[in-house]
Amino acid sequence: MTITEKELHVTTGATVWLTGLPSAGKTTIAYELAGRLREEGHLVEVLDGDEIREFISAGLGFSREDRHTNVQRIGFLAELLARNGVKALVPVIAPYADSREAVRKRHQEGGAPYLEIHVATPVEVCSVRDVKGLYAKQAAGELIGLTGVDDPYEEPDSPDLRIESQDQTVQESAAAVHALLTERGLA
Repeated sequence: MTITEKELHVTTGATVWLTGLPSAGKTTIAYELAGRLREEGHLVEVLDGDEIREFISAGLGFSREDRHTNVQRIGFLAELLARNGVKALVPVIAPYADSREAVRKRHQEGGAPYLEIHVATPVEVCSVRDVKGLYAKQAAGELIGLTGVDDPYEEPDSPDLRIESQDQTVQESAAAVHALLTERGLA
């Protein structure tokens, strides 16, 4: 049995890691992209950071070590999915460059494509969006360790794509990621 180019094309997995501050638009872009990819026949999973924390990384806190462990767990799961023909869309902050680099290295060693997308929304915009009320809690003194405010966020030096979501619609942001996937032969 021969596999047509289209069948091979549609079953090529990859990890698309969307990193950025809380309320940057990572998850919204990921779900928009997921819908588009599914319509084209791709297998897609969104590994939402909040769901992962609840079900896979329950018990981890927000120390640097716990954040690294969480990112490595997600990276393992994403790479496993990608090796098996799934587009793993990962809207997870992953605040430390060394943690993200370890995930990229895991993918390279396993032969799974990995794209890092920096959703580079400024903290001033994120704090206005404040999807989960985190910035308000931090400002009221009810929360410490908010990434990008009073806890570090190391921006990627050279992501595969940088999106400034404050300057475009969700559809335009998702289209930019889709264009990158297409350019790399992954969509």
